[in-house]
Amino acid sequence: MRTCSPESIAIVKSTAPAIEQHGVAITTAMYRRLFQDPEVKAMFDQAAQESGEQPKRLAAAILAYSKNIDKLQNLGPAVNRMVARHVETGVKAEHYPLVAEALLPAVREVLGEEVATDEVLAAWGEAYWMLADILIAAEREEYEKRAA
Repeated sequence: MRTCSPESIAIVKSTAPAIEQHGVAITTAMYRRLFQDPEVKAMFDQAAQESGEQPKRLAAAILAYSKNIDKLQNLGPAVNRMVARHVETGVKAEHYPLVAEALLPAVREVLGEEVATDEVLAAWGEAYWMLADILIAAEREEYEKRAA
């Protein structure tokens, strides 16, 4: 499991106000990038995309993560819901790099280089992979449970 440096945690927490203000724009830009892959797009409920519900849900999750990255126990119920949803829709470990490659450029696209500096993107990269490792491990367990 990857971890986040104290410096990265501080940077991620400091971006919470920008995430709160621009989160839906970031997730909308991320999905636009992600859905250039038709196989990935097919995994998602397009009605929830078109209504804006999914971008709002993800923006809220990213905001909660930015505020609680140093108190992950606060996110337990949300993580459990995410794991269940991911397993229902067939998310696998190999999908996480695709999301990272869509999310981090979307952060820069929406916030601009003055806010989304290389340092900020590196911190969010660390934070993303720390959470991804948690989700991947929990999803693997859930897949094994369902297979048994």
